[in-house]
Amino acid sequence: MIVYPEIDPVAISFGPVTIHWYGLMYLTGFALVWILGMHRAKQADSGWTKQQVEDLVFFGAVGLILGARIGYILFYNFSAFIDNPVILFKVWQGGMSFHGGALGVMAALVLFARKYNKQYFDITDFMLPLAPPGLMAGRMGNFINAELPGRVADPDLPWAFVYPHIDNLARHPSSLYQALTEGLLLFIILWLFSSSKKPRMAVSGLFLLAYGCFRFTTEFFREPDAHMGFVAFDWMSQGQVLSIPMIIAGMTILLLAYRKQGRSS
Repeated sequence: MIVYPEIDPVAISFGPVTIHWYGLMYLTGFALVWILGMHRAKQADSGWTKQQVEDLVFFGAVGLILGARIGYILFYNFSAFIDNPVILFKVWQGGMSFHGGALGVMAALVLFARKYNKQYFDITDFMLPLAPPGLMAGRMGNFINAELPGRVADPDLPWAFVYPHIDNLARHPSSLYQALTEGLLLFIILWLFSSSKKPRMAVSGLFLLAYGCFRFTTEFFREPDAHMGFVAFDWMSQGQVLSIPMIIAGMTILLLAYRKQGRSS
């Protein structure tokens, strides 16, 4: 077992100004998306310019932050919001949802598509392979903040963590599991898959399918939110429930993408 180290959530402090590690992880994620996007835009016949990539990162960042916060309130803390709507703006108290962030990005990309007169799925096919390193950075922020503790594990598991602020039980480091699957592994799969020409929508479909499967699986090692517990069948967490539509949508979009390719060939 490994005892979780006490990590100061504040990375840098200048008098009254404090910069938290979690915020730095978000900035790191956006920077990685920008770097990878610029690399892809330089490829022959990419159809993307430097200005478009910069605007894509901006639109995506705004959609992600707003959607992640609103999604957390709606999906995970709606009763508290009804009692006190002001909590929506108390971002310093934590609470961000990937699924809400994904919806926010989807909405922001509609505006981006109108601005540059691009096909929506051309945008998502370009952007989604860039996203997993940012997701990994976010999960590392969760780990630094000692958030998302895992379920109780076998004490003999070499990489099990004890979170002293919770209890003295060995637990799965679920935030690291999700960083490796939703981040690193998903990035490798999507980057390789999108490195050669694929039918429109195929990359987007694979992202939804793969992320949904990874998230559904790793949720088995993550402790459900204390105020919610299991929300379906006495074993399914909210994260798993929200991942099912992603899996179905991903499979459907992949099938449509290759069916359209077959008809046009």
